Amino acid sequence: MSEFEHQVAVITGGGGGIGRATAARFLEEGASVVLSGRRQEVLEAAQRVLDPAGERVALVPDDVSSPAAAERLVKAALERFGGVDVLVNSTGIFRPVPFLDQTQEQLEEALSSILRPTFYTSQAAARAMVAQGRGGAIVHVGSMWALDAIPATPTSAYSAAQAGRHALTKNLAIELAPYGIRVNTVALAFVETPSYERFMTPEQARQVLDSVNGFHPLGRHGQPEDVVEAILFYASDGARWITGTTMPIDGGVLAARNAPPAPDADQAAA
Repeated sequence: MSEFEHQVAVITGGGGGIGRATAARFLEEGASVVLSGRRQEVLEAAQRVLDPAGERVALVPDDVSSPAAAERLVKAALERFGGVDVLVNSTGIFRPVPFLDQTQEQLEEALSSILRPTFYTSQAAARAMVAQGRGGAIVHVGSMWALDAIPATPTSAYSAAQAGRHALTKNLAIELAPYGIRVNTVALAFVETPSYERFMTPEQARQVLDSVNGFHPLGRHGQPEDVVEAILFYASDGARWITGTTMPIDGGVLAARNAPPAPDADQAAA
C-alpha cells in the first residue's frame, strides 16, 4: 500500500513549480489531489501532465486570499474526494524591490499571495480536519528570506509576508495539536520555479539562477524535486511526532549565514 493511499492533499499554488512537483509525488503515493491557483490555464496545463483523465486531480481556480475562497477550496475537496488530510501552502510571488522603493501595491501583493492565503486556507482546512476527527498535516512552503536578509535580493515585503507564514507554523502547531493536526514549514533558498518569470524574462531568470549557484554551499540552486521529499515527509506518518518546526531546504545556505568571519592567519597564530 502506498504512503498516501486514500488520502486527499490540497495544494495551493499547485499549477507550477513546487506545487505541481508536490502534486506529482502525492499522486505517485496514492493520494487524490486538489490544485488551487489563480490562473485556470496554468492549472489545466498541470492536469494534462499529472492526470489527463482527471480521475484523481481536481482543479479549483480561485484567489484564496479571502475566507470565502478558502472555504470554497476546502468544500470542493470534500465534495469531490470526501475529505482533507494534507494541506500544502505553496503560493507566493518573489519580487526583489529596495525597501525605499516598495509601494503599497507591492506590499499588498506579498500579503495577498503569501500570508492571507496561508491563514485562510489553513483555517478552512483545519476546520475540516477537526470535523473529520482523524488529524492531518499542514505544510507551509516558507523561505530563508523569512529568516535572514540577503543583501543581493532586497525583499522586505516578501520577507515580511513569509515571516508571517513561519510565525503561523508554531502558533497553529500548538493550537491544533489537541486535534492531531501537525503544522511544519520548509524554508527554501533559490529554487528554480516559474515565479522568477513574473518580474523578468525567461532568459534573465536563467542567467540569475545560474549566477547564484555558488551562493549555495552545495554548489547549485535548487529544483522543485529537491523540495518535495521534505514536504511529503512532513505530511507522512513518519513525521507523526513532529510539529511546529522549520526545515531549511537550501543547499546549506542558512548553515553559514550567521557564522562569524574566520580569523586571518596572523590572528589565528596569536
